[in-house]
Amino acid sequence: MKKTLLPGVTYERAVQFTPHGPVALHVVTGPRPTGLYALQPVLSNETITGTERVTAMQKRLSPAATMVGVNGDMFNWSSGRPSGVLIRNGIVENPPYGDRSSVGIAPDGSIDVRRVEFFGTWRGLGQRRSLNDVNQLPGPNGVSLFTRSYGPATPAIAGGVAAVIQPLPPATPNTDLAGPVIQLTPAGTVPIPPDGAVLVARGTSAQRLTEEAFVGTPVTLRIIFRPEWTGIANAIGGGPVIVRDRG
Repeated sequence: MKKTLLPGVTYERAVQFTPHGPVALHVVTGPRPTGLYALQPVLSNETITGTERVTAMQKRLSPAATMVGVNGDMFNWSSGRPSGVLIRNGIVENPPYGDRSSVGIAPDGSIDVRRVEFFGTWRGLGQRRSLNDVNQLPGPNGVSLFTRSYGPATPAIAGGVAAVIQPLPPATPNTDLAGPVIQLTPAGTVPIPPDGAVLVARGTSAQRLTEEAFVGTPVTLRIIFRPEWTGIANAIGGGPVIVRDRG
C-alpha cells in the first residue's frame, strides 16, 4: 500500500522473491526533481572525513527542507571518505574513479550514469605537473589537493611539503583554478583556508613543489574529467551499473 509522505511523493514496501530468498524493497516515488523538488547528495558531517547516520543528516537539515533520505554511496569504513565521486552544486569534493559508475544530476532533473575518469594538473614556475588526487593522502611521489570540504586541516604526512594557496576559486572541473602561494611548509597538520586550498606533495613531487611553487608564486590547477560531463550540478559514485536508459 502506498503512503503519501508529502504532496507528490509516495512510499511503498514491496517484496521480491529470489533464488536466495525474499528481498524487501523500499520504493520512494516522486516528481522530476525540479522547481520545489530536488535530488541532492549530502555529505556526512559536512566533511570528507568521519561518518554520520542518515537519520542524523536528516535531522540536521530538517529546519531547511522536508526530505526523504536514502543511503547514496558506500564509503571507507576507517576514514569515512566516499567510495566514488561527490559533486555538490558544481564543486568537486571527491573525484570519480574511472572503473566505477558515477551518477550525475543535471539542473533540469535528468540523470546521467556513466564511467568518468579523473585527471589533474598543477603548474607553478615550471611545466604542468600531475595532480594525483583530491582530498586524499598522496602516494609516495604524488600530489593531492585538499579543499575545505576535507575538513579544517590537512592530515599530517611525514617528509611531505604543503603549499597553501589563497585565494583560490572553488574546485569546479575542467576549469583553470589560479591563486598565489602564501605559505610553503612541511606537510604537518596545515589549516585549509575557507577561500583557498592546500597542495600536499611527497617524494620527488615535494621537491618540485618546493622549487616551483615557493611563496608568492602564482599556481594554476585543473581538475579534469573525461568525458567532460558538462552540465552536471551534483553527483555521487558507486559500483557497477544496475539501471541504465530506463524509459
